[in-house]
Amino acid sequence: LSHGGSQCLQEPRYYSKVSLGLLNDLGVVTRRLAKAFHQDFYRDNGLTDATFFDRSTYGVDRVVRFPLSDYSTFLPLAPTSLTAKEAVAQMPLSSNSRRELLRLLEFRTDQLPGVPAAKQRRFLSRLSYRDFLGKHLGVSESELFNLFQGMTKDACCSIETASAMEMLGYMGLPGLNATAITNYKALDQPYIYHFPDGNASIARLLVRGMIPHVAPGTTMEDIVDAPFDYAHLDQASSKVRLRLESTAVRVEHDGPIASAKRVGVTYVRGGQAYRVWGRSCVLAGYNSMIQHLCPELPPTQREALAASVKSPIYYTSVLLRDWHAWKNLGIGCASAPGAYYGVAFLNFPVSLGGCRHAQNPDQPIVVNMERFPKGDDHTASYSEQQRAGRHEMYDTSFETIERNTRTQLAGMLSSGGFDPARDIKAITVNRWAHGYANGFAAKNGRSAPPHVIGRKRLGRIVIANSDAGGRALMDCAIDQAHRAISELNS
Repeated sequence: LSHGGSQCLQEPRYYSKVSLGLLNDLGVVTRRLAKAFHQDFYRDNGLTDATFFDRSTYGVDRVVRFPLSDYSTFLPLAPTSLTAKEAVAQMPLSSNSRRELLRLLEFRTDQLPGVPAAKQRRFLSRLSYRDFLGKHLGVSESELFNLFQGMTKDACCSIETASAMEMLGYMGLPGLNATAITNYKALDQPYIYHFPDGNASIARLLVRGMIPHVAPGTTMEDIVDAPFDYAHLDQASSKVRLRLESTAVRVEHDGPIASAKRVGVTYVRGGQAYRVWGRSCVLAGYNSMIQHLCPELPPTQREALAASVKSPIYYTSVLLRDWHAWKNLGIGCASAPGAYYGVAFLNFPVSLGGCRHAQNPDQPIVVNMERFPKGDDHTASYSEQQRAGRHEMYDTSFETIERNTRTQLAGMLSSGGFDPARDIKAITVNRWAHGYANGFAAKNGRSAPPHVIGRKRLGRIVIANSDAGGRALMDCAIDQAHRAISELNS
C-alpha cells in the first residue's frame, strides 16, 4: 500500500479540539500511529539522503550520497558520511559552479548584516530564493540556478517565486547557515503519523462510521485492509447516502435566497442529468469550481473563489520486487534536480493492521516519486505557474509518464544492480490536478483574504474545504466542515 494524495496527520499536537474530537470518534490514536512507523528503518539499513544527477541534464547518471535538498524533515534518514567538499567534488558541474556551491554549503556566518536577527524570518519570507542566492550570497552561475530550479518540489513554483524562507526551511535547500536563524525546525513533531495508504484510511473510517454495513471491523488497524461493499453506499434506508460517479453541475435555491426553503443540486450520472432537493447544501469541492456550480454567488465572492488556484502534483508509486539496489547504493531518498521527478524515496516504513512494510532487501517495496509541474516561465505568477503545470498534466500520456518513471529509476539505481524490466512489478500514477490549497493575505484594500471572502454563507448554501481555510492539511478541512455546519445551525 501507498498514498495517492494526502500523506499524513502533520503535527497533530496542534490540531483543534474539533479535529482531535473527530479523530477520537473514529478511533484514531496518534501514539499507535507513531509506533507503527519504523523510525530506525533507514538508519538500521544505512540509507542516506542523496542527490541524483541524470544523464540527459548532466551528461552522466550519478548518485552523490549528500543532500542538496535535505529531506530529513520528512524521513529519518541515516546521516551522510561525506563532507560538503567531498560531495561537491563528485558532482558533474563546472569548476565555477562547484566553487560557488561549496562556498554556499560552507557558510557559517550571517550574510544579512543589515537585517536584525529577530526580523530575518520575515525578511526571508518576502524575498525570493533566487534573490537571496544572487543578491546576498554571491551565487552567479546559471548552472546553479538551474540546479535549484529542479529542487523546489512542494513549493510548486520557481525559485523566482518561492520565498527564501520556505526553500531554506521546509524544502531544506542550502543557505540557512548564512543567516542568523539558529535551531530552526521545519516541524515541531516528526513526520511519522501515517496510515499505510495515507489519509485514505481516514476517509474510509469516516464512511464506515456513517454507513457501518459497508465494511467489517471497528478499529483504525482493521480499516487498513477492510474490504468495502460499495453496494451499501447508496441505500434508500440509510441515513447517509454516498452516490459515486455523479458530477454536480449546478446548485441553486428554489426561489429568492432570503425566503428559499430548499436547495436543488443538479448532477450528471451515466450521461443523464438528475436533480435532488435538500433543506441545505454544503459545497466541499475545489473553490475555483464552486463559482461555476453556483450562479447565485455575488461577483465579489465569485472573484474571491476564483483566486484559489491549486497546485498540480504527480504522486507515482512504483512496486519493486526487492530493494537490493537501494541497499547497495546506501540511499533511501534522492532529490533529482534535472530529472522528471524532483524526488524519489522508499515508501514510509509503516506497518499497521494487515499491512507490513518490507523488513529486508529481499522483500517487495513501494517507491514514491513526486513531480510538481510548474511550466517553463519561471517569472510567471504563482497562479500562472500552477495553471501551466495543470495543462502539462492534461496533455501528458500515461505512456510518457511510465517511460520517464522507468528511465529515472534505471539511471539512478543501475549501478546498484537495478534492472527496470526485471525489478518493476507495477506502477500507479496519481495525477492530483488540484493538490495543495493555497492561502492568501488580505490585499488590494480587501478587509479579508480571498479564502475568507469566498467561504461566506449564501442562504442555505455553505462552503467547506481546505481551500476555505487556506491550508492544504486534513485538520483544516475538518475545521472548515465544522464551521460550515455550525453556520447552518446558527
